[in-house]
Amino acid sequence: MVDIAAAVQEAGTVRRATADELPQLARVLAAAFDEDPPTRWVFGDRPLDPGFLLFLRRIWFPQDECYTTANVAGACVWERPGEWKLGIGTQLRLAPAMARTFGSRLPRIGRAITAMEADHPEREHYYLPFVGVAPEWQGRGLGAALMKPILDRCDREGIPAYLEASTPRNRALYERLGFVTTEELSIGKGAPPIWRMWREVSAATTARAPARSA
Repeated sequence: MVDIAAAVQEAGTVRRATADELPQLARVLAAAFDEDPPTRWVFGDRPLDPGFLLFLRRIWFPQDECYTTANVAGACVWERPGEWKLGIGTQLRLAPAMARTFGSRLPRIGRAITAMEADHPEREHYYLPFVGVAPEWQGRGLGAALMKPILDRCDREGIPAYLEASTPRNRALYERLGFVTTEELSIGKGAPPIWRMWREVSAATTARAPARSA
């Protein structure tokens, strides 16, 4: 386990990730979610790295809102307002790569994505699909540090944020950052629960923010 002083220093190095770091980000996310119950229910015992790398390259990184630290101790991927839902064209282009990557798990993955997209908030927001910290760095505040750039932007611009929490521990972290649970969600029969969470911009923050014009 990394000591607290080193973690504090690492938290101060949060920055946008670069394209050549995507394999490292995929490995970090895979390690962070290796024992996550909903993730394992969806993917079974398949390695997680290839799936994370596929989504990083084809969906998340092109939106230019992927964050990490100097030593790639964690990864945080956001989707910009209005860009969380995959269009039909994108789905068709992704289909061959997803079939190769996920094999027999693809139907379950598809059902899980459909369940999460159903009733996904339509109101403008930043969406957090995944944030994860390498096991040896966990419990040291890096997850919150990785989320901070976009949460600060949300407050400046007066835009809410949305995510799904996969464990009670993660849910507690998000609550400390201002998120409120709106619904317990099942992504499939027999799946562990996940929780939809919404972070509203406070009235005080909105009053201070400059008006946004069309």
